[in-house]
Amino acid sequence: MDLNLSEHIVRTVVIAPSQRIDAFNAPELRAALDQQIEGGARRFVLDLTNVPFLDSAGMAVLVRLLKRARDQGGDVRLVWPTEEAARRIIRLTKFDRVFTMAETAAAALVDF
Repeated sequence: MDLNLSEHIVRTVVIAPSQRIDAFNAPELRAALDQQIEGGARRFVLDLTNVPFLDSAGMAVLVRLLKRARDQGGDVRLVWPTEEAARRIIRLTKFDRVFTMAETAAAALVDF
C-alpha cells in the first residue's frame, strides 16, 4: 500500500498586553510579534482585555500583524478590551469589521 502522509502544524500564539498600546511601546510589541512570525507562528490571538487605550501607532501594529499573518496563510483574532475607551477606538476605526473579534481568548482560539 502506498501512503502519502503529511502533518501540518500551525502555531497559534496568544498575546495579552496589559498596558496602553501607543507610540511609546508599539515598537516593542511590533518586535515581539515579528519574532513570533519569524519563529513560525501563523495564527494570533491578541487579548486586549487589559488594554486601556490604543493610538494610531498601536493600530498600525495590529494591521501589520494581520497583513503578515495572512501573507503566511494565517490570521489574527482580537479579544475585546474591557475599557470602554479602547472599545470605542476599535469601533470608530471599524477594526471590528476588519478583524474577527471575540469576548475571550478561549472563544477566539475556538474560532480558528
